[in-house]
Amino acid sequence: MTYVFIVLAAFILLLIITNIRIVSQSNAWVLERLGAYCTTWSVGIHVKAPFIDRIANRITLKEQVADFDPQPVITKDNVTMMIDTVIYLQITDPKLYTYGVMNPFKAIENLAITTLRNIIGELELDETLTSRDMINNRMRSVLDEATDPWGIKVNRVEVKNITPPKSIQEAMEKQMRAERERRESILRAEGEKQSAILVAEGQKASAILKAEASREAAIREAEGEAQAILNIQRARADGLAMLKAVAADDALIRLKSLETLEKVADGQATKIIIPSDIQNLAGLITGVTELARK
Repeated sequence: MTYVFIVLAAFILLLIITNIRIVSQSNAWVLERLGAYCTTWSVGIHVKAPFIDRIANRITLKEQVADFDPQPVITKDNVTMMIDTVIYLQITDPKLYTYGVMNPFKAIENLAITTLRNIIGELELDETLTSRDMINNRMRSVLDEATDPWGIKVNRVEVKNITPPKSIQEAMEKQMRAERERRESILRAEGEKQSAILVAEGQKASAILKAEASREAAIREAEGEAQAILNIQRARADGLAMLKAVAADDALIRLKSLETLEKVADGQATKIIIPSDIQNLAGLITGVTELARK
């Protein structure tokens, strides 16, 4: 009898040990009892009732990335292109995630495809290529609202790649090449313009400097001539003052006139102007003789 109790106790202990579960961090387990939802286990150690409890789903609460295959979409101007999207989502309610929808990720993929086609159908090709942020925000808003009853939170949506048709790509490349050539021409013209401006400014500065140098030389030359004239006038004034100081009489003045006449006659001139009082020359010589005797 004792042996039976020991075996029964060992069986019960073994049954309890085998039904102990440990839920790790960032995970949640959904527990069913007799086929109905019972509770959600969070982080820690738990024990389920044997035979009547069942773990219906093991869920990770980490943010997950859903990368779907590129999908063909048609723009407003009837251009078919391939768009590849990435969805970042997180499970917030394990119960709703378990019982809300069958195959949640497949449902999200189909919902993302239809939403993307609706958005792109309202845009033209150029708008589609330049409106990634708008597409991301609208898709995130629609998907987050639609997946809320499934216990899923859509954090963000990213358009990973947009692939236009080959003919459109070739046209875009030609357009970009033409744009680059246009910019190059503009830059070259701007450079030539700037070079011409610099050359003109250099010639202008050179002309100004030459004019200033000529003006300065003319000023210096005029100042030199003025100083020479002033010196001559001062010498003449000094000579007159000296004559006045020695009390020169009329005889001496006439003698000076004679000396001046001699210098004029000694030059290359072909005509000589003789003073009207030349007849008084004899008297002038006599006066000079008498002055020398004194």
